Amino acid sequence: MNDGVPVDVDVALVGGGGAASLVLAALDRHGLAGLRVAVVDPVRRRGQDRTWAFWGRPGGELDGVLSASWGQVEVVTPARRRVLDLAPLRYAMVRSAPVYARAAEAERRLGAVRFDVAVAGLDDDGTRVVVRGGDGAPLVRASWVLDSRPRPPARPGRTCWLQHFRGWWVASEVALFDPRRAVLMDFRTPQPGRGVSFGYVLPVSDRFALVEYTEFSPARLTGDGYDRALRGYLGRLGWDPAALVVREVEDGVIPMTDAPFPRRPSPRVVRLGTAGGATRPSTGFTFSAMLRQAEQVAAALAGGRAPVPAPAYPRRHLWMDAVALRALDTGRVGGPEFFDRLFDRNPASRVLRFLDGDTGVVEDLAVMRSSPLAPMTSAVLGDAVGRLRGRLRRPG
Repeated sequence: MNDGVPVDVDVALVGGGGAASLVLAALDRHGLAGLRVAVVDPVRRRGQDRTWAFWGRPGGELDGVLSASWGQVEVVTPARRRVLDLAPLRYAMVRSAPVYARAAEAERRLGAVRFDVAVAGLDDDGTRVVVRGGDGAPLVRASWVLDSRPRPPARPGRTCWLQHFRGWWVASEVALFDPRRAVLMDFRTPQPGRGVSFGYVLPVSDRFALVEYTEFSPARLTGDGYDRALRGYLGRLGWDPAALVVREVEDGVIPMTDAPFPRRPSPRVVRLGTAGGATRPSTGFTFSAMLRQAEQVAAALAGGRAPVPAPAYPRRHLWMDAVALRALDTGRVGGPEFFDRLFDRNPASRVLRFLDGDTGVVEDLAVMRSSPLAPMTSAVLGDAVGRLRGRLRRPG
């Protein structure tokens, strides 16, 4: 560290957001107190800057910090309202503050070295990785680097959409929300010309909830566009926006693409989070895969193995996602119709496990059969042609 001499560590976490926070907590949980750890990120994460929602079985390691969980969710279309029982799963919400706090405590317990700077480069010689700061000076020499910074894909995808959203944490003076269930997708929002939109409601109590407007589409809206959409959605729900107090605002954008995200760009650099393929292309859901990555990394290090997590999703699921994205992008399938059929013709737990990459071939075939046959077949053929053209254009 002094005079340009880097600190030697076993593992360097580059980036300190959700993925790195989960890894730190997992390392601490596995009792890896003797592991030499460094964290390199210009921002010390704290407070409520984001909310993650995910599904899983009760009894997980995050149960103590959940803001809320629901055994039932609603999926709403203009034609009907469907209430889905998620058993044996549940839908859960965790806010960032307790996740960051657990990571800070794990960092302290692990005795991690902290560098509050941006990273300019990673020099991997196949044995060790030198992490360089913004001025090019070497900060850390690590056996492994876990890099969770946002990175572009290796090459453009055939379909490049975004999941983009704005959420309002709203408070009501009277009992207004139903804390027994969440609204997972409400497609009664005006649909964009190219894409899918929906609202959802995550109630923490009968007087406090996160209400969000989300689009799957190629481009973001303006700030005013999100606010108009949220006011319109509140009106659709029969709630007067003027009678609600907006306590907090959350914005976000997540890639939805069939482009490849290399999980291991060099021998001893491993990417996590969205950069490491944790984002599901067809939905933008990421958090469950980040949890799995963190647990697999910690378990591998505890067992003396390379901290390289398994692919977040099976290859056949990524292919199915690519086909679905192409069908939605070309307008062959409407978004509300696609998701309505998905939940109508499959048990909710199967759909959620499929979106988590946790279904086998037989269940995957059942999911495929629930899609509109003719337009999806056309999308399959289009995807195959696109892949062939991509291979022909690729050098070498």
